[in-house]
Amino acid sequence: MASIPKVAVLVGSLRKESFNRRMALALQAMARGTLDLQLIEIGALPLYNQDLDAAPPAPWVAFRNAVRACDALLFVTPEYNRSVPGVLKNALDVGSRPYGHSVWGGKPGAVISVSPGAIGGFGANHHLRQSLVFLDVPTLAQPEAYVGGAGTLFDEQGRIANEATRGFMQKFLDAFAAWVAVHRKPA
Repeated sequence: MASIPKVAVLVGSLRKESFNRRMALALQAMARGTLDLQLIEIGALPLYNQDLDAAPPAPWVAFRNAVRACDALLFVTPEYNRSVPGVLKNALDVGSRPYGHSVWGGKPGAVISVSPGAIGGFGANHHLRQSLVFLDVPTLAQPEAYVGGAGTLFDEQGRIANEATRGFMQKFLDAFAAWVAVHRKPA
């Protein structure tokens, strides 16, 4: 029997009570037994600077090793100015360098955008997908996950309160688990 895939979860918001962090934690609980979702923190990563490639800062090394140890990638992001937050873009850059040593390449991925607004972070979701194409991350195309109305999405225990949204996110997780099974690199 194959082991449960380890999934690096990168949350694009640093806010302690962010809707995206709440979504990641809710999905972590929902995925038990099919995917091992592991949140990898990105807030302490120094900004990418090619001058540091020869002697990378310890947070870069730890981050790269944590992502490298995972089988798949899940990005959960808000939308800032129709794009991804700078902290998430920095994590992509840190993980992709030095050239030829990317931790992203070939790992199956998926994107969820969560927003209080009605369009659920559509712009950030698609902008991130553009970067993932270049980074050689085969990204789940369907179902797409643009989650709006995040202000009322979670109950006091951090679960997804709306039954229809919870059902949709379970279908998303099931589709992602199947995607990972097909695209996961052999150990």
